Amino acid sequence: MKKYFGLVFIALLIACTKEQVTKQVMNDKIPQQLPDTLRKLNVNTKMAYIPGGEYKPFYSSDTGLVTVHPFLMDERPITNSEFLAFVKANPQWQRSKIKQIYADSSYLRTWLSDTTFAADALPDAPVCNVSWYAANAFAQSVNKRLPTLDEWEFVAMADRTSKDARKKPEYSDAIIDLYLQKDRQFQPVAKSTPNYWGVYNMFDLIWEWTEDFNSVLTTGESRGGKYEDKSLFCAGSATTSTDLLNYAAFMRFSLRSSVKAHYTIANLGFRCARDTMIVKK
Repeated sequence: MKKYFGLVFIALLIACTKEQVTKQVMNDKIPQQLPDTLRKLNVNTKMAYIPGGEYKPFYSSDTGLVTVHPFLMDERPITNSEFLAFVKANPQWQRSKIKQIYADSSYLRTWLSDTTFAADALPDAPVCNVSWYAANAFAQSVNKRLPTLDEWEFVAMADRTSKDARKKPEYSDAIIDLYLQKDRQFQPVAKSTPNYWGVYNMFDLIWEWTEDFNSVLTTGESRGGKYEDKSLFCAGSATTSTDLLNYAAFMRFSLRSSVKAHYTIANLGFRCARDTMIVKK
């Protein structure tokens, strides 16, 4: 219990000042489209069908449920080899050519060159040190998109046997233990046990970008388009949490609120999603 309290305390400090959060709300709006023309790729990452449904999000300013419509999600994160194919087909996203507004100086920093990842990096390990912009561009190049925060969380609340495992005490504890493991991002994808939906690696390898990654802690309850000042004071984010004991979720949402679209982090990667009109019974 003590080790988790320390982790949560640190996480909550990330969203601790009104000035910092308000500045991000005003100045860090994320564009939905990128100006560069992208060459399409034929990357056939297997996708899992997610039927959607209603769920209670971790952060909510009321007692309402959020509806997640049916969609497809990549079964596992995008790999080094897949991202290498992307930058070869789209040189403007290579390390030496990318515009500074799209990525900070750590973009693909472990790669040996524009088209060579590190000698000891596994081709089937998840690609990291990529910005939101780069992840979004990759998704567009394969006719997909990044999953929304609600889609990602809807899939992530499942364990191996149930759709929503959040009330199980061991659920959050197991995720925290995974988060504390070092260098997990260097392991190959899809080697662990998939969850209820047949989706791999939601927690055990990397953090992942979502389409609207900073839409919750920065604006209170953004789904309703309301600006709730009460969530912007120190540790105020805890007041709208629906589960004060879900330490893993506190860490996840705090990380999302602390980054901007051009940031790159050593264990931050992504997977893709796609809309679907299919409703399976």
